[in-house]
Amino acid sequence: MPRGAGRPSRLTRKGPFPRRRGVLHAGEVSLPALADSVGTPAYVYVAESFRERYRAVREAFSEFDVLVCYSVKSNGNLAVLSLLAAEGAGFDVVSAGELWRVRRAGGDPSKVAFAGVGKTDEDLLAALDAAVFSVQVESETEVGRLDGLARARGSRARVALRVNPGVEARTHPAVATGGARAKFGVDLPTARRLLRGRERFPNLEFVGLHAHVGSQIFEPSTYVRTIDRLATLAPSMPAGRIPHVDLGGGFGADPATGRTLDLRRLADAVGPRLRRLGSRLLLEPGRWISGPSGVLLTRVLDVKRSRRSAFAVVDAGMNDFLRPALYGAVHPIVRVDRGRGRARRFDVVGPVCETGDVLGRGRLLAEPKPGDLLAVLDAGAYGFSMASNYNGRPRPAEVLVEGGAFRVVRERESLDDLVRGEGGMEREPRGRIPRGPKY
Repeated sequence: MPRGAGRPSRLTRKGPFPRRRGVLHAGEVSLPALADSVGTPAYVYVAESFRERYRAVREAFSEFDVLVCYSVKSNGNLAVLSLLAAEGAGFDVVSAGELWRVRRAGGDPSKVAFAGVGKTDEDLLAALDAAVFSVQVESETEVGRLDGLARARGSRARVALRVNPGVEARTHPAVATGGARAKFGVDLPTARRLLRGRERFPNLEFVGLHAHVGSQIFEPSTYVRTIDRLATLAPSMPAGRIPHVDLGGGFGADPATGRTLDLRRLADAVGPRLRRLGSRLLLEPGRWISGPSGVLLTRVLDVKRSRRSAFAVVDAGMNDFLRPALYGAVHPIVRVDRGRGRARRFDVVGPVCETGDVLGRGRLLAEPKPGDLLAVLDAGAYGFSMASNYNGRPRPAEVLVEGGAFRVVRERESLDDLVRGEGGMEREPRGRIPRGPKY
């Protein structure tokens, strides 16, 4: 249990999605009843899980001066951002659009770290106008652009230089961001040269260093190596010290095995370095907070067999949940009820016209039948935020559960939504086009 934490709540002990009388619930809400009300597919989030996991990060690092900036890209629903803002969270954003979401949800711009490897002038101006905590600058060109924009605005921007420390995280290549071939940040020699020549950028205040070396990191030693390399830049910083160190996020949490990064071990490991540097700590957890706080609820459409496989075809596809197809991510998939009969192995596949539209292979399920409900667990992160309209499919609803009540926090898209904003038709088609129903 993280230092400073009190007794775990019932939610912490049982998880946000417990079974009651064999039926999966979100908090105190029956998922079958919820599905009957809002339809499927649907993302279902438990508010208290977001709060508890955010608090766990704060409490694990309570002995430090820490700013926890929730990573908006993992799940940017306004209701989620609003509840975290009410907890006092900061936010990690990577675009003007994400910053707009944070401000719309009541987030404090002075607690925003604005990152991103390819910021437009519009992004940088939005950061300047909002007076964010820091802009995480990624290249010498971007440093120069931001300095020029700040001069034209008559303002001064706080910046943290993003450094690629050359630390190889043992993770999936698609989410390794700190190695020699990664596109993010500048290498150590370039960082040293930029910092020593900072007088060329009089409209920028260099207030920190930023390094995010990957996602799904389970060993504290990865973060320790990162701090040690950042520490070599301290003599090149103003006053010879690093005001704040941003270690990014990437806290490991594997739903398939239950393995997770021990935040207390991490705090103990990085603590001596931070105390020597005298630096404030900034963290950017995203998936660690949002992932276990949500499920994707989906209904079985068909069950069929081939010589080698048995398939459960469901109404959620790779357009709704891309992670398995994109990263080969493995998520537990369970029946919402326990089902009857002997469990067999099924490939859980979606309706999208791609062979790669597989949510999970070889999943052990009591024989499903059309109409049964399945839940893809640990789907609160990079689910809806990566969803698309591929194959002309409206995006699903998002639902937030608070105790024994739930509310739809994003309406299911309609067919009209698929063509909203499109034009250029030279003439009206023959006949009347019916309005698109909600799926």
